[in-house]
Amino acid sequence: MDRSIDVLSLYPKDMNIYGDSGNVLSIRRRLELYGYDVHVHEYNQGDDWPDQVDLILGGGGQDQGQRKIIRDLFKRAERIRALAHDGTPMLMICGMYQLFGDFFETIEGDRLPGIGVLGLHTIGQEERLIGNLVEHSEQFGDIIGYENHSGKTFLHDGTHPLGRVDAPGTGNNGSDGTEGARIHNVIGTYMHGSLLPKNPTVTDFLIRTACEHRYGAFEASADPACERELARINETARQARTVAMQRPR
Repeated sequence: MDRSIDVLSLYPKDMNIYGDSGNVLSIRRRLELYGYDVHVHEYNQGDDWPDQVDLILGGGGQDQGQRKIIRDLFKRAERIRALAHDGTPMLMICGMYQLFGDFFETIEGDRLPGIGVLGLHTIGQEERLIGNLVEHSEQFGDIIGYENHSGKTFLHDGTHPLGRVDAPGTGNNGSDGTEGARIHNVIGTYMHGSLLPKNPTVTDFLIRTACEHRYGAFEASADPACERELARINETARQARTVAMQRPR
């Protein structure tokens, strides 16, 4: 049986700050421990798009990084929207989260169009929302991460948040209590940190969905050594979550 999963890392040269590459490493390692052969494709401007894509990861970046990639992103927009509509799992962090919406208006007033996978828009502000963050998600429980953004994101009617935050001045825009967004199997969030090493439930959702989408089922390896290593990684994540939740913003 073929047990390959193809992971696409979107614009890692320009959109990869605050540890977002850890999300790729986490996906790769857990897939390997579940017994799958992992092929990570790094897609940057001008590269050929892989023949097979089962899961897409995108990171954060500064405004200049967003400006650099946006033309190329629009060349791939139709394909990305089709994959999203078809159920391909995706995780977009910060800058890529913004560009997966309808538009991002910078502090200078420049409007960068988004590719419209997620129903939302973002307005740049002088004030930054920065610090450790806990959000509450119906599907994933408490999600732990670190936000650092000046863009304030507003969800459109029909778009569901990834989770809810308790403290004012946190989350998508600091005022409406939302953080992140969901549509189909696409997750957008401001959670850096990096997100997936601290949140195995989110990681396993992306993995399981990718495997089920490609093969119709997710089948984990029964190798005892792999199971022990997964248990060790999960315990490390639990400890990291505990520390992060106790730290002030």
